[in-house]
Amino acid sequence: MDSLTSLTSEAIAAGFHALSEPLRIQVLELLREQELCVCDLCATLGVPQSKLSFHLKTLKEAGLVRSRQEGRWIYYSLNVAQFVVLEQYLSDYRRLAKISPARSC
Repeated sequence: MDSLTSLTSEAIAAGFHALSEPLRIQVLELLREQELCVCDLCATLGVPQSKLSFHLKTLKEAGLVRSRQEGRWIYYSLNVAQFVVLEQYLSDYRRLAKISPARSC
């Protein structure tokens, strides 16, 4: 496995891992509409900042969200390009399923 494939595999695994937690899905759903600061996310989701920070870190490490600091607040938004990578990965399987013969065991 070459280093590019390894990097892609790691990014895909990190993306799906990040999507495996319901609270992180809720964060992503909120960010679909607009960029939000961590304080707004905490208030809307009803979770303490310490808990949310852990989940935002996971989403950021997976490349699914971006952050920017403005004053003392950190604002989060979706990184759509990483969603495209995950979508492409899954669509390759859908395409293969159409051409692969069904096997019986």
